[in-house]
Amino acid sequence: MDSRVFRNAMGKFATGVTIITTKAGNETRGMTANAFMSVSMDPKLITISIDNNAHMLKKIKTSGKFAVNILSDKQQNISMHFAGQKEEKNGIDFDFIDDVPIIEDSLASVVCDVDRYYEVGDHTLFIGKVMDLYLQDGNPLTFYCGKYGCYQEVEYAN
Repeated sequence: MDSRVFRNAMGKFATGVTIITTKAGNETRGMTANAFMSVSMDPKLITISIDNNAHMLKKIKTSGKFAVNILSDKQQNISMHFAGQKEEKNGIDFDFIDDVPIIEDSLASVVCDVDRYYEVGDHTLFIGKVMDLYLQDGNPLTFYCGKYGCYQEVEYAN
């Protein structure tokens, strides 16, 4: 099967948009990702998937910590910045929780210690033990078929 066809099929799954952040030494690093999911409520665990060629891979392994920042529909420019699609002229403002960088004004920031990781195919799956959270109200930025979108509530007939 052609890789492009496979990628197009995977793009049919609508997702939210996240920025994975970490700090290794004095370097704060971020990358746009939509490969994120919750794994367990007890203990509280999540998973992220990082390409084995991504600079972020070594940074997370070095720091042993990362955050998943779930973006609002007002943060498309930040997603594009970390995806290398557009330079954010005003820079990116970070807050910190336990010395882990988080993206200001995200809908949620989930701060994790690396519990374990597995190399699977051309990606590495990191299981993160949730150590802290930040939440705020708003609507999510979405991604579908290679395009950004926004949440639309669906009303159901009674």
